[in-house]
Amino acid sequence: MIKLLIRLFLRDPENGNLPLARERYGKLAGWVGVTTNLVLFFIKLLTGLVFHSIAIMADAFNNLTDSASSLVTLFGFHLSAKPADAEHPYGHARIEYIAGMVVSFLVVMVGFQLAQTSVGKILEPHPTEFGTALLIALIASVLLKVWQSLFYRRISRTIDSTALLASSQDSRNDALSTAAVLVGLVISYFTGWQLDGWLGLGVAVFILVAGFRLVMETANPLLGLAPSKEMVDDIYRRILSYPGIIGLHDLNIHNYGPDRCFASVHCEMCADHNIVESHEIIDRIERDFLTDGNIHLVIHLDPVVTGDERANRLKVYVEESLRAISDEITMHDFQAVWKPEGSRVIFDIVVPYRFSWSDERLEEYLSEKIKSQEPHCEPIITVDHDDSPPARER
Repeated sequence: MIKLLIRLFLRDPENGNLPLARERYGKLAGWVGVTTNLVLFFIKLLTGLVFHSIAIMADAFNNLTDSASSLVTLFGFHLSAKPADAEHPYGHARIEYIAGMVVSFLVVMVGFQLAQTSVGKILEPHPTEFGTALLIALIASVLLKVWQSLFYRRISRTIDSTALLASSQDSRNDALSTAAVLVGLVISYFTGWQLDGWLGLGVAVFILVAGFRLVMETANPLLGLAPSKEMVDDIYRRILSYPGIIGLHDLNIHNYGPDRCFASVHCEMCADHNIVESHEIIDRIERDFLTDGNIHLVIHLDPVVTGDERANRLKVYVEESLRAISDEITMHDFQAVWKPEGSRVIFDIVVPYRFSWSDERLEEYLSEKIKSQEPHCEPIITVDHDDSPPARER
């Protein structure tokens, strides 16, 4: 059923245009959500009025809220597909994250409303009428919400959408909420116990916990989530596979929405290598990343002098001194300038955020080590902080 619906309305949605495919998938999910939730709202509202059930009517307005959240999702996907402009040069794809955040807050709001209604019914319990029509309406509602959750989850995985993942979990929570109302009514009918309020409160707590978790999950991309280790390792591996690349460092990755990834990195190449050929290699790497991984990569070329034996010995000594402290500290951009009036050695080190030594202590330690080998050499050390995998050299 889900596959048929996707094929019927999308008809080869990719069409070579990923943003267009996302927009079409998102709009389909939005319209399906608006339609199904409005149908559920009217069915439950009518059932609640006929059988005098406050719980069912509250569940009906829960579906009305879901319909509003589907409109938010629909609007979010429409805006996120807009191309980049002068005010937003990186595009509008992050609007999808904002839509997911709004849906997450709506989930939390529904949880609070359901908890409030349930507490009221616990304090003032009253019997609810029961009938076959009520049973059929609630069972149909649970089944439709389960299908809706699977539908949202299928599309969210297809286009990697946090907004639709939030909608999928919201639909699952709604199915549990309606099922709890149904169980409470059945138990109350056969035993006379008024459990509707207690079951509703339990479901409300579950929805609140899930809602707050969704808020955190949708907030992370907006705040700037660190790239996965697998992604960083893959970028290092691919760049180091190109001829002439000695090492790389200072990799920065920025996410401006799904499939909108920008990155920058410093690549070390031999200073004696032909500059035109080095530039051609850098250009090729940037083109390949854009074509194969849809990553907008900018590379800064760092020339490295490899034939200075004096500098190489000092570099090895500094690296050994760093390893004596920690294997997690790395060094890059090592340069030595030998002059009669005063020599200098310049390099950067990358230290994990959790490292116990202060930057000043590290600089003092390395300066003493360098001066023990080159007394008239001035160390110029830059300390960076990062928990990404260390730059590796071939």
